[in-house]
Amino acid sequence: MTEAVQEASSLAGDIVVASGNQGKVSELARLFGQLPVTLRPQSQFSVTPAEETGLTFVENAILKARAVAAQTGLPALADDSGLEVDALLGAPGVRSARYAEGSDGDDEANKSKLLKTMKDVPDGARQARFHCVLVLLKHPEDPVPLIAQGRWEGIILREPRGEGGFGYDPLFFVPSHNVSAAELEPAVKNAISHRGLAAADMLALLGQG
Repeated sequence: MTEAVQEASSLAGDIVVASGNQGKVSELARLFGQLPVTLRPQSQFSVTPAEETGLTFVENAILKARAVAAQTGLPALADDSGLEVDALLGAPGVRSARYAEGSDGDDEANKSKLLKTMKDVPDGARQARFHCVLVLLKHPEDPVPLIAQGRWEGIILREPRGEGGFGYDPLFFVPSHNVSAAELEPAVKNAISHRGLAAADMLALLGQG
């Protein structure tokens, strides 16, 4: 086991999730339930969220984790994830949560804009994928952040399907299961999704995989 993994494996107690998205926080709590830690949302602290100025998911995840670790004095776990649509040259990408102008985390506005933007894209050209990057910092100056990634292939539907999940899930068709992400049972989604795969990668880095 490497020194980084040994140090990470010693984590215990509280870890702050650098996200204001309750859907993400809930999923991460389930995915990391086997660890001897308590994941606490940043909403429980007086945290000023970092500006997501990075051009990649990795950059933004590190920015968010570092800001939370510095302000709370606790280890921080950041999730930066988003949707990449081939027909839109990778958009909405790192701006997935802010895709609809003037909104941040407005799921309905973001979904509406995506459907409108893709209304003329033919059925055979609606391929997309979710990306997730998880970053774990033991402290804000941690020189060896743990970085895990996952991706999930799918197709953008023409109308929402399903009541579960959050974000773009109702528009993301999963060919392997013939349903939208919002129609999957949570346990199934966590096993195959971008976030589930990134969490499994992180658990392996922590010696828990």
